[in-house]
Amino acid sequence: MNSGKILLVEDSDDDAVLLYRAFKKKNMLNEIVRAKDGIEALELVFGTEEKPPLMPCLILLDLKLPKMDGLEVLQALRANKLTQGLPIIILTTSVEQQDIVKGYNLGCNSYIRKPVEFDKFLESVGQLGLYWMMLNEGNPNYTG
Repeated sequence: MNSGKILLVEDSDDDAVLLYRAFKKKNMLNEIVRAKDGIEALELVFGTEEKPPLMPCLILLDLKLPKMDGLEVLQALRANKLTQGLPIIILTTSVEQQDIVKGYNLGCNSYIRKPVEFDKFLESVGQLGLYWMMLNEGNPNYTG
């Protein structure tokens, strides 16, 4: 099991709470650090003068974000040698085919649409957590 930190990049408080609940329900004990916009996400990952860089073991990235959208965040992370191998999952409500294509072209590891129904959302996020945090053999360079 990977015990590293997960970076959740999500501007919706409701969706963040649902994700926390889903992880708890599936007994996923990883610390979740949340960024509410794209700029904050990059500042967390790369650090600032005040804070050291956070190297999460996984990033859950929404696309529709204030200040800098998720695809721009993905592009910035993939352009940097330190983060180019970091697992990044797009977790969004977008059903736009162009977003899916751009996400994969920019190097996301997975693209998951958030289900609208609460129970389905809990189940999908739980399965996502089980796979990425328990079954997947993570990159040892990213320990969170």
